[in-house]
Amino acid sequence: QEQMMESGGGSVQPGGSLKLSCVAPGYTYNNNCIGWFRQAPGKEREGVALVHSGGDGEFYADGVNGRFTISRDNAKKTVYLQMNNLKPEDTAMYFCAARANGGYCYVTMLAQKRHFTYWGQGTQVTVSS
Repeated sequence: QEQMMESGGGSVQPGGSLKLSCVAPGYTYNNNCIGWFRQAPGKEREGVALVHSGGDGEFYADGVNGRFTISRDNAKKTVYLQMNNLKPEDTAMYFCAARANGGYCYVTMLAQKRHFTYWGQGTQVTVSS
């Protein structure tokens, strides 16, 4: 079974930028809500941003709004997360996820990871000086 595959993590200084990529198998990507989540050590996994593969808007967590941008390339079945002005509190493992049977994104899903069935292995982002 194909998996969702994240890449692009790394270590940067505060104020720096990174761009994460998530390649999704066709059956998870088409007509579906794709999300980026993150989990810091000792903390719950939290939603960062959501986008629908049909392009029906994006949703962001309050702490990243204005700094992070989620986008998609349907031809490549890839969802991106551009992260600018990174802060130490952004340090976490970042995961992409997709819903099981398609469907829209709702802002409440940022706090409800149970709506997402397919997950990648994650990519580490570390922000420190």
